[in-house]
Amino acid sequence: MADSIEPSTSSSNTASYVHPRREPFEHGLIPIPKLIFSDGTQTLIPLRDKLIERSKQSSTARLDSSVISEILQISPDHGRLVLDTLATVLHSDSDPLVSAKPSEVDSVGVDVYDLVLFLYIQSYKRLLPRTHKDAAAVADVWPSTSAFDGYLSALSPLQLVRSNSRRFMPSQADEEAHQLSYLQKHLSNILSLLADQVEGEGEGEESLVLTMEKFEHLEFLLYYGEKASERIPLRQAALFFANSDPDMPAAPVAASQVHDWLLQNITSALEHISERVSAKENGSPIASDQDVPMSDACASSIKTSTSTRGPSFIEGISKSSYLKHASDLKGSSVKVINCHDSVIYILAPLRYATIYGCSDTTIVVGAVGKAVRVEHCERVHVIAAAKRICIANCRECVFFLGVNQRPLIVGDNHKLQVAPYNTFYSQLEEHMNQVGIEATINRWDEPVALGVVDPHDSLSHPAGVSDVQAESATCVDPDQFTNFLIPNWFESENSGSTKNNPFPLPDVYMSSQQKNHNNLGEIKQMLRETQLEENRKRELSSALHIYFKDWLYGEVAILARLLKPKGEL
Repeated sequence: MADSIEPSTSSSNTASYVHPRREPFEHGLIPIPKLIFSDGTQTLIPLRDKLIERSKQSSTARLDSSVISEILQISPDHGRLVLDTLATVLHSDSDPLVSAKPSEVDSVGVDVYDLVLFLYIQSYKRLLPRTHKDAAAVADVWPSTSAFDGYLSALSPLQLVRSNSRRFMPSQADEEAHQLSYLQKHLSNILSLLADQVEGEGEGEESLVLTMEKFEHLEFLLYYGEKASERIPLRQAALFFANSDPDMPAAPVAASQVHDWLLQNITSALEHISERVSAKENGSPIASDQDVPMSDACASSIKTSTSTRGPSFIEGISKSSYLKHASDLKGSSVKVINCHDSVIYILAPLRYATIYGCSDTTIVVGAVGKAVRVEHCERVHVIAAAKRICIANCRECVFFLGVNQRPLIVGDNHKLQVAPYNTFYSQLEEHMNQVGIEATINRWDEPVALGVVDPHDSLSHPAGVSDVQAESATCVDPDQFTNFLIPNWFESENSGSTKNNPFPLPDVYMSSQQKNHNNLGEIKQMLRETQLEENRKRELSSALHIYFKDWLYGEVAILARLLKPKGEL
């Protein structure tokens, strides 16, 4: 048994702790029942052995979507969905699946042990939001009712989320503790999936060992480090693999030894989170706190909170226009939460973006190289260039997409629409190149809809709807399609080379766009040439504004900004 160790400390006397990787828990869960194994390793170990056997038949020792669909008994489309999802949440950017072009994903395939860990955490359930205690506050956040409120069960996820404002949603610390507790509970099973059996030692846990290579696969789920510091590879943090000679493979270590070391570190991390939360609730300042929600700070003056390790938050924006450039963001992930009746521009290259609990808002997300998740939103327009997007439990939303993977639609959705990408800003193509988005591939009109009930969601669900097919999205009528204007004074002159929408428009949308443009020109000319009384001109102008309100949205955003006090967008 290895000697126990305390969390390491740096020269600045700041302790480093083990942390869960948020990405697989936030963006890597697929609500396909056949992928959710509630019996721990009883089913997964035989599947793992089959997957290993098939990998030995491959020249790359990796698995493509056909093997995944065959062994897991899912459809070929779902097999490819597994590969695409893994590509967005893998821990190592050097893995060939991460850098593979969309046409190469199947030929590259996935490592067996990354797939097995991915399958194991499909049993994870998200943290239940805390109940809101102030009905009046809810009314302030959700001032208008939805057309669907009278038809959905009182237990539907969207209605339940309405009883929770950001203040009562799980914080980053809550979610981290929940994920760590899940890993703590399932640690023994997870290690048994990675371990090898020592020949001649029987079949008990005592005979299981982990090689350094298998141990490093745990970085799919965990990392070691602290805020504002580089992540420490697990093998460097663990005494039994530290300072291993790269030219000489380290000797395997007993799985029980790895288990004890990880268990101790997870326990220390949970205690640290508990102490930090307690201090925060008692009003003690914590300089290293990674999660300072805007609603808990000063909502009137602070619009974002950031950390170098966690995501940047954009919270509580209401009846405003709001802009963030890359220089304004300290991390590579953004969460837009509880924003209403606003226009929000995030013109930056990102890895991940989450949009949660927003209504009556237009949100432009620059270039997202991994995944966008939009959840519990109503009457929101999302304009995104991204590798992948997942839409969950939304109503009456429109998505203008430039996406390399098929949009994933899960949960209880109503009246969703999708359309081709419809805007640009001067640095867009530069940002897309930075994060690996291909403008020549846009699968905006190929949504994949899964079940109405998300088994990963801890919210209660109405009985008898688990097998109901989820509502998909319809395509925006080409005659209703318009370009969205991002004002060019958001940027310095010549700051980028993008002059047009980099995603080619389908012919039918291009024709409609040209027709609308010509019609508008003709109407303007008629107005110039027609002699009308002033009141008739006002009536006609009002009608034109209503008809072209989407086209004019950018102008409204400009006006809103000009009316703001100096220093606030």
